[in-house]
Amino acid sequence: MATGIVSTALAEHGATAPSAVLLWIAAAGYAVLWAGYLWRLVFRWQDVRTDLAGPRGFAFLTIVASSDVLAGRLAVDRHYVAAAALTVVGATGWLVLGYGVPMLLISSGRGVSLRQVNGTWFIWVVGTQSVVVATAALAPHTWGRALAVLASVCWAVGLVQYLLVAALALARLLLEPVEPTELVPPYWVFMGAAAISVLAGARLLRIPAADTLLPGTFVLGVSAVAWSFCTWLIPLLLALGVWRHVLHRVPLHYETSLWSMVFPVGMYGVASRELGEAAGWDWMAATGAGEAWVALAVWSAVFAGMLASPLTALQHSRNRGQQK
Repeated sequence: MATGIVSTALAEHGATAPSAVLLWIAAAGYAVLWAGYLWRLVFRWQDVRTDLAGPRGFAFLTIVASSDVLAGRLAVDRHYVAAAALTVVGATGWLVLGYGVPMLLISSGRGVSLRQVNGTWFIWVVGTQSVVVATAALAPHTWGRALAVLASVCWAVGLVQYLLVAALALARLLLEPVEPTELVPPYWVFMGAAAISVLAGARLLRIPAADTLLPGTFVLGVSAVAWSFCTWLIPLLLALGVWRHVLHRVPLHYETSLWSMVFPVGMYGVASRELGEAAGWDWMAATGAGEAWVALAVWSAVFAGMLASPLTALQHSRNRGQQK
């Protein structure tokens, strides 16, 4: 997800070489992701079933989002057959998991407390809007009206999902105690879900109005509202990061949840650029173009941390051994 959208941001900016490198990394990561999921399905099915029926279940929709984001990136290079195949995978996963995870949560009989709600629930929204991003990219080239209608429906559904999850997430933050260690990285998806809703709206605006279900003025207006809210969230999330790492001195080290920060930064850049171009707002398009390099810098920092993490863990292990 994160690598694919940063690659898209660079491709749209004309940075072909770094975009291509990230595309290959994204493709390799996608293959590894699938291998890991298949291994768990075969050898750890009970763990998978428990996770699906618990508060972490929505995280499985990363399968949907990663498929569709990669499809959208391939469509930029006009690899439409591969993009269509990935879109089918993403749309199928969205149907299965988009309904399956909430159904399992409801039918499990255990329920979920407000304290268990977390930022990963926004991946439900991200998965839905990623279907819009992929199908809208393919609509001008195949199954135009059918894909346009599907994109319109998914965009509307994703907006409602966002409002529902945002209400739960806000209630969780305001009504339950929040530990510094559990805050910030996953909650960046709060902003990422809004950003991909903006991108999905911008992609809808590319489709001929006669093929979509929603008036262009409505899509543009709602997308502008979502972009404004998304932009407003950035200083808040940065302030929460200061609260976490400076005031409460939570160590800043590599953790997989940091990738949930990279994705929103890259998505914000692409969304700003495409909405600005669709609406004729040059200043917004320029903001998105500059954001591509910010996203690359954040991606590089997290990727470097990931590569260094085994060495850091080994060093800590040696230090503990020497202390004994």
